[in-house]
Amino acid sequence: MQNNKTVHALQWTGSALKVLDQRLLPEKIIYDEYQDAIGVTEAITTMRVRGAPAIGIAAAYGVALSVQKYYAQSSHWREKVDADIELLAKSRPTAVNLFWALDQMKAMLAMPLDNPPAAILAGAEKIHNDDITANYKMGELGADILSGAKSVMTHCNAGALATGGYGTALGVIRSVYKRQAIKVYAGETRPWLQGARLTVWELAQDGIPSTLIADSAAAWLMKFGALDWIVVGADRIAANGDVANKIGTYALAVLARQHGVKLMVVAPTTTIDWAIDSGNQIELEQRSPNELLPACYNHKDSLVSAWNPVFDVTPAKLISAIVTERGVILNPAEQDIRSLKNAI
Repeated sequence: MQNNKTVHALQWTGSALKVLDQRLLPEKIIYDEYQDAIGVTEAITTMRVRGAPAIGIAAAYGVALSVQKYYAQSSHWREKVDADIELLAKSRPTAVNLFWALDQMKAMLAMPLDNPPAAILAGAEKIHNDDITANYKMGELGADILSGAKSVMTHCNAGALATGGYGTALGVIRSVYKRQAIKVYAGETRPWLQGARLTVWELAQDGIPSTLIADSAAAWLMKFGALDWIVVGADRIAANGDVANKIGTYALAVLARQHGVKLMVVAPTTTIDWAIDSGNQIELEQRSPNELLPACYNHKDSLVSAWNPVFDVTPAKLISAIVTERGVILNPAEQDIRSLKNAI
C-alpha cells in the first residue's frame, strides 16, 4: 500500500532493518543497516529515526531482530530478548508508540509459537502496515475538515519520514492537496530544523509546493490572516486530549487562539496514552545542551548554558480537532476522546 513516490524512513530487507539517517537530509540520502536490537536502539537514541510512529515500528523490528539472533543460539533466548526489549524501551521517553509497540511484541512472545522468529517478524510487519493504512485513513478524514481552507501551516515533521509511510499531519496535507489547491507553510522547527530539512524536502518529493518560515515569523503571518489551520502530529496524547508534540507547538497553539486560527492534531490511536489523565503526567524529554549551544560554549568553564526540552504540551482547550484512524474528535476539551477507545 506504500506510495512509491514517497520516501520511507524504514525498510525491512528480510534479515535487517535499513534506517534512513534523517540527520543527513536533505544533503545526503543514506540508509544505515541494523541487524540487532542494540543497533536499532542506537538509531532511535541518536535520532537517525524519529517521529513517534516510526520509533514504534523500528522498535518492533528491533525485537524481531533480537528473536532472530538468539532463538537458534540459546535455550535462554527469551531472557536475552527481554533484555533487548528493556534496552529499546529506554531509547526515547516521550513517544508512547514505542511502548505500545513493545507491549505488542511482548504479548506475542507470551503466546505459544511454533516458529517464534517468523511470528514475531510478522507482528512487526503488521504494525508497520497497519500504520500506513491508518495514515491514509487519517489523511482523508483530515482533508474533509480542511475542505475549503486556503492555507495551512505545519510544525516539525509528521510525514512519511516520521511514520510507516504517507504521514499524519503531512498525510492530511497530501490528501487535501489532491483535492484542491492549498498554500502550505512550514516552520523551520528549531533546534534540529526538522521543518527546514525534512518537511519541505519531503513535500517537494511529492511535487507539493511549500513556503518555509522562521518559527518566530508565525505570529506575524497569522496577524495578516494568511493562515486558516495549523496541522501537527503528536508524540503522546493524554486521555483528556492534552497533546505532547515538538517544542514550539504550544506557542503556535496560543498564537492560533489569539488570531482565530484553528489547530488540528493528527495521530493514530496508538499515540493516545489512556493510562494518564492529563498532559501534566507526560514525561518530556530533555536533550543535551550541546545540541543547542554554539561550539564555542561547549566547555565546562562556560558561563553560557542551554535549556533544551524536545517537546511541550498543548492543552486540549487550544485544540480544534484531533484526527485519528478511528474518527475525529472536534473540540476535545468538550468532547471526551475516550469514545475512540473502543471505536472500530
